[in-house]
Amino acid sequence: MSKEAYFAGLRFLHSPGPTHVPKAVMDAFSGQPMDMADPRLEPLIEDCEAGLRRVLKTEAAHIFFYAANGHGAWEAVTVNLMAPGQQVLIASTGHFSDYWAEMTEAVGVSVVRTPYREGFPIDPEHVEQALVADKAHAIKAVYIVHTDTASSVTSDVPAIRQAMDRSKHPALLVVDVVATLGAAPFAMDQWGVNVVMGASQKGLMCPPGMAFCAADERAIAQTRATAGKSPRYYWDWIRRLNSAAYLKFCGTPPQNMLMALRAAIQLFEREGHEQVLARHRQLASAVQAAVGVWSTGGVLDFVCQVPAARSVSVTSIAVKGADPDEIRRVVRESYNVSIASGLGPFRGRVFRIGHLGDLSAPMVLGCLAGVEAGLRALAIPIGDGAIEAATRALGSAKL
Repeated sequence: MSKEAYFAGLRFLHSPGPTHVPKAVMDAFSGQPMDMADPRLEPLIEDCEAGLRRVLKTEAAHIFFYAANGHGAWEAVTVNLMAPGQQVLIASTGHFSDYWAEMTEAVGVSVVRTPYREGFPIDPEHVEQALVADKAHAIKAVYIVHTDTASSVTSDVPAIRQAMDRSKHPALLVVDVVATLGAAPFAMDQWGVNVVMGASQKGLMCPPGMAFCAADERAIAQTRATAGKSPRYYWDWIRRLNSAAYLKFCGTPPQNMLMALRAAIQLFEREGHEQVLARHRQLASAVQAAVGVWSTGGVLDFVCQVPAARSVSVTSIAVKGADPDEIRRVVRESYNVSIASGLGPFRGRVFRIGHLGDLSAPMVLGCLAGVEAGLRALAIPIGDGAIEAATRALGSAKL
């Protein structure tokens, strides 16, 4: 039996998910589950539904929770909104839009994709062109990944909504906020988003294991229209539109996940919504300042080529002439900092630094120092002064 090495102090967790979970959330997560008839159960569920609406900035969207990861919520969206043989437009953002398209095609739905350019956000004009070309209105929904965590590119959802409106096409707008909710600005109602899906383990500061969908009345109407045409049972929003907890969850609710989510939303609101967003901007500016200095050595560079589109949640760093997984190994084993690998087409080309969730400036500075120490230990050329640049960015960012 192998014996895991001991590391003094805390391991710095800087993947883009799972993220660091606050003690108050872990304490809540460890609570004793309740009997299904316990009068505390329905208020717990109601608190989570209402709290998530506040975070999403929606007045009346229906909330559906699943004991699943974000991929489960992807499938829930498709089997509720689409019938086999129908068509959806998935705006290409790279790895995660490709993954969503693959899952969508697997349940018998046809996928139209917009052109993809690595390192760049979705072009709203491509969405508009595809919808204008769809004279028969065969496309029933447009799927957008707000932030692609593989590339760390964030796309402009309001601009995409405006492009859809210009096309005068009736398709629903569906947005994946797995990597952005609780970190970047999002306003479901104001932005004209019909369906949102996400998961617990990133900006929501919870353990992995719970996903959600939020759907407005147009989306619910489309779901009713697909009843009997799209095979579904566990995922079915119509079946879950029920006040009884057992039916709302198609079985026993994931009570401990709900306890954790309620505690996380309470922390979020104690800090203040705008302060949370400002903190994420500040931490992202520090990481991006450091990467900008490192990149002058000629080996490292941003994957996202548009500064305004760089994510406040994660930064993907391209590596030329060195092994990013060896960088990750040295940083983890020698400096106790856990960063993420490249995904999909970025595997073996990229490492990623997560900076979302329950993080503070000293935690991010510690991460950056550990990464820099690893880069220097491997004799990878980097510019000097990255940590100083990060501290200056922290000092100049508006909170």
